[in-house]
Amino acid sequence: MQDELTVLYEDNQIIVVLKPQMTACCPDESGDKNLFDIVKEYIKETYHKPGNVYLGLVHRLDRPTGGVMVFAKTSKAAARLSEQMKNGGFEKKYMAVLCGIPNRDKATLVNYVRKNSVNNTVYVCTESEEGAKFASLAYEIKDKKGGLCLADITLHTGRTHQIRVQTAAINCPVYGDMRYGGEKAVKGKLALWAYSLRFSHPVTGEALRFIIEPPKEENPWKLFSF
Repeated sequence: MQDELTVLYEDNQIIVVLKPQMTACCPDESGDKNLFDIVKEYIKETYHKPGNVYLGLVHRLDRPTGGVMVFAKTSKAAARLSEQMKNGGFEKKYMAVLCGIPNRDKATLVNYVRKNSVNNTVYVCTESEEGAKFASLAYEIKDKKGGLCLADITLHTGRTHQIRVQTAAINCPVYGDMRYGGEKAVKGKLALWAYSLRFSHPVTGEALRFIIEPPKEENPWKLFSF
């Protein structure tokens, strides 16, 4: 089990791990192996815990997205981390390779988005539409190569498929995104990576930041310098 899991940090309250791409972050209707169950099994085996192991899911990453995730090992930690999420105490930063070059190298994207639960697809919509939710992110272009660019993205809200939808809305979809890429879609592994997570420890209050870079040896990441 430990061979399946990369642990970045662990104490009595939290565990910070690498989520591999194409691994679900929690159980879903597919029944596929997921990170939540892998972490629970790791804790159970490592500490010889009998019965059901508590693990709190604090935030999510889409299945195709890799990067850093934190789970709570106690209900108190889960509640406090969830409160930080609500109050903007979490800073979540992503790297993405975009197809196309935005008009501005640095900007904030603000939209309203709506999810179609039937096909699990999210759309940009008007504020007045039923189910519309506010979505905001900031991006900065770090490098450009042959019609692609490397974007550093900070999420202000946590909507489903948010980065993929909002970048597609400015005609710069994420590399490998066949769902939202439209005519610019490029086949390949989705080039979206949660590289940085910053928050306060739920018990000690210590400021924590965890960084893990994208797989730099893979396409299209290897085109860019970090």
